[in-house]
Amino acid sequence: MLDVRRLQVLHAVVTSGSVSSAATDLGFTPSAISQQLATLEREVGMPLLEKAGRGLRPTHVGQTLSDRAGGVLADLADIEQTVADLRAGSTGRVRIRYFATAGAVLVPQAVAEFRREYPRVRLELLLDDVEPLAELCSGRADVALIVQTSETAELPGLRHLPLLVDPYRVVLPRGHRLSSRRSVEVTELAEEQWVDSDRSHGPCREPVLRACAAAGFQPDFAVQTEDYATAQGFVAAGMGVAIMPMLGLGAVHPGVVVRRLRQPEPMRRIALVIRQAVEEQVAVRRLATAFQAVAASVVT
Repeated sequence: MLDVRRLQVLHAVVTSGSVSSAATDLGFTPSAISQQLATLEREVGMPLLEKAGRGLRPTHVGQTLSDRAGGVLADLADIEQTVADLRAGSTGRVRIRYFATAGAVLVPQAVAEFRREYPRVRLELLLDDVEPLAELCSGRADVALIVQTSETAELPGLRHLPLLVDPYRVVLPRGHRLSSRRSVEVTELAEEQWVDSDRSHGPCREPVLRACAAAGFQPDFAVQTEDYATAQGFVAAGMGVAIMPMLGLGAVHPGVVVRRLRQPEPMRRIALVIRQAVEEQVAVRRLATAFQAVAASVVT
């Protein structure tokens, strides 16, 4: 394989018209330029330059190699600039996985803040309530927002960055016997029918079941739904009560009231999980900072 540095020397001699000019441009001595040219000619096996008066001119072979080398050198310069941009975090790609309520509150603000500073970095965002950690471990994602549970222990190659603790609230129909209270004990909901807002039995359901178990009962789910807005509609219609995280209560149905929970107060812990293979990239670090800033500003 031909040495790129020697092709660079040939290209400099051909475009400048002399060994001395090429030496000045490249910061070499004329003798070093001549040695590089002689070695390249031996590798090619054909003359590359010929005398023309006091100077040199390329042979057909030399001109052809110089022209091709010019394109290669331009491509290498582009590659070097790409590497510099990636190192600086001004370009590249970050693949993000998130769950629904994070997508409604945390993700838009963090992404908007990040893009103001790094508009050329491509962010690929995908809703994933099921297997975000598997996506990270397989290399199909770079960062993921998750709800931490007993099953989301730290895995090799991943780093967990805690963001916030999101408390749950009880959602009651207006006029309910407990609606005039400022707070409700979980045990007071034992005899109620419940509206389930997480039919998939995902990680957001676990804190609810733990709180009920601590209070000595299992909730009687009479209605199953897949999102908090639909669940609020059923609560407003008197079909039951529901427990939902504060981040899921950005929009409250006019037919319900929201009250604090006590003894115990269920909570979910939200974290940003980052693949260690990419955590030192400038863009990933800056994105993590944006998520931390938004999480700190969320009042729950």
